[in-house]
Amino acid sequence: MGQLEQVTAPVDTVLARMRALDARLPAWDGVAVFNRVYLAVTEEVGRALDAGAFADPGAAAALDARFADRYLAAVEAVDRDRRPPACWRPLFQLRRHPGVRPLQFALAGINAHIGHDLALAVVDTCAALECAPADLEDEYDRVGDLLVALEERIREDLMPGPDLLQIADPLTHLLGSWSLERAREATWAAARALWALRRCEDVVEEFTERLDAAVGFAGRMLLTPLGG
Repeated sequence: MGQLEQVTAPVDTVLARMRALDARLPAWDGVAVFNRVYLAVTEEVGRALDAGAFADPGAAAALDARFADRYLAAVEAVDRDRRPPACWRPLFQLRRHPGVRPLQFALAGINAHIGHDLALAVVDTCAALECAPADLEDEYDRVGDLLVALEERIREDLMPGPDLLQIADPLTHLLGSWSLERAREATWAAARALWALRRCEDVVEEFTERLDAAVGFAGRMLLTPLGG
């Protein structure tokens, strides 16, 4: 195995798991909607790694794989009849609700993954690589830029037609109430705080639980049923 293949192997592994999930879930399932979005992001990260777009490809691949593992662990927990983290519960509970639109499923998944999982993935990666969050900031920003570009594509692909998306449409309000950029900023602050507090286990546990609950609450709001 070449050096680049060794670097990208963890990303290839999570890609295979996401593709298998995509193949077995019905297209209308809310988790399937988010999975397709996330699969596209991870494929883009893989292409960026192949193209040498990251200053430290090893760190970028490690962060991406640990990030994806948290989402896939939530899927596995549900498959085994266990409770996923609070941030993911709204999506799994409402994944088949006929009144929730595809764009809501996609944004709720992004909210859970960015708002909760990414902060913990940064801390996990720092521990594994024996570095501080500041050492991963370039990789964090690069992955974040890919997410922003993808979110724009998601809104274009899943947005209702102009006849449906009027100013009075509740979906218009929901779209304006959540921002990926603000979520990224809050997540970076949370990752830095968790790293600084890493030796205070009880504080870290409480901080993580409250972060999980808060992100889950926002996800439930994003999944408010709006009708067909």
